[in-house]
Amino acid sequence: MVHNTPLLSTAYLPSVQYMACLAKYTTVYIEQHETFPKQTFRNRTLIATGNGPLMLNVPVSRPQGNHTQTGNITVSYHEPWNIRHWRAIVSAYNAAPYFLYYRDGFEEILSQHFSLLSELNDALLRYILCKLKIKCKVIYTTDYQSPDNIQLDYRNSMTSKKKPFDFKMPPYSQVFDTRHGFIPNLSVIDLLFNLGPESKNYLQAL
Repeated sequence: MVHNTPLLSTAYLPSVQYMACLAKYTTVYIEQHETFPKQTFRNRTLIATGNGPLMLNVPVSRPQGNHTQTGNITVSYHEPWNIRHWRAIVSAYNAAPYFLYYRDGFEEILSQHFSLLSELNDALLRYILCKLKIKCKVIYTTDYQSPDNIQLDYRNSMTSKKKPFDFKMPPYSQVFDTRHGFIPNLSVIDLLFNLGPESKNYLQAL
């Protein structure tokens, strides 16, 4: 991979911080061959509800146990998590000014059954990039990338336990901000549903 090109993890309905990286660079790589770590945004996302922040988690299976690579992680549909996620998103953002403009695409993707987590995340990412009109080339790695060889390694930087790096996140109008105040770095769908076409400018300014 190119030395000065960012390397990211896969992400489920990625954060504002994650999408700001894609808005900044013309090309990014996404790691597929790391050993899948638990409790990260690879299979979860954060939205703002009337009761405050809510974590949505995609249940996954590891065919090779703890040694399963991210690209081989499968999605479990034993429970209708996708229906629950969509209902939570509708409840949280139905009153957002641009929700109706984008809801059909997200609903269509979440109504499908994907074998692999990477396939689910890619379908959502492609739709988000399209709606944001961000022309960033996404390349998936063909082998594991050692941290020692990567200048812009963000695989483990974007987690719920760390503050967004390198930039401050200006407040924008959120559905429940009068109740909870501004909540930064939620899933990018929060930005998209609330700012609509202005979302790209917001991301590029970060």
